[in-house]
Amino acid sequence: MRRILIGTLIGCVIAGLLALGVWQLQRRTWKLDLIQRTETMLRSPPVPAPPPSAWGAISTDDVYRPVTVTGRYRIDSDSYTQAATALGGGFWILTPLDTGRFTVLVNRGFVPPEQRGKVPPPSGTVTVRGLLRMTEPSGGFLRNNDPAADRWYSRDVAAIAAKRGVSNIAPYFIDAAATPGTAWPRGGLTVVSFRNNHLVYALTWFGLAALLVGMTWFVARPNKRA
Repeated sequence: MRRILIGTLIGCVIAGLLALGVWQLQRRTWKLDLIQRTETMLRSPPVPAPPPSAWGAISTDDVYRPVTVTGRYRIDSDSYTQAATALGGGFWILTPLDTGRFTVLVNRGFVPPEQRGKVPPPSGTVTVRGLLRMTEPSGGFLRNNDPAADRWYSRDVAAIAAKRGVSNIAPYFIDAAATPGTAWPRGGLTVVSFRNNHLVYALTWFGLAALLVGMTWFVARPNKRA
């Protein structure tokens, strides 16, 4: 009876390891498809930024979609989110853009620390072209946003809008594209990347399953020496 229970337990563990390996292969297929779709989307012409009627349908499939939006920036409403870029450490400048129908938070680009507070948004009606991004409500790594102190480690759309007194805010923000001839803020620094370690994970789970099978056979093999 004991051998049957142990054998059943080992069989369940092996089946679980194999299931995890298969799941990682399925995740790899999904990730490769996502990467391909994103690359295709990045090459597509921009579409109008989603209006309120389309907000409920926005999903992670829309991340990095090229969009365009026209409106007027709210003056004296900049928020600075800590950033680490290829240009070094500094801040993203996020400014509400009023389209007349809704407001969208625009990441106008990166500035080094010495430029903080020195790059106001352009006045008048502007057209912004960029990439749609999803809100980042979780804060930064081991650091939480502090709205009371106006200290931001992630681009949390709802919290920033509440801090600035902005209503009817889109649930996404836009990373503005680079503007030729403009030193700061520096747009177009969006890093488009996806971690794809699923094959390594799958091989790990399959390897553990094979190792367990081998160990079980070694222990339970017939004609063992006493």
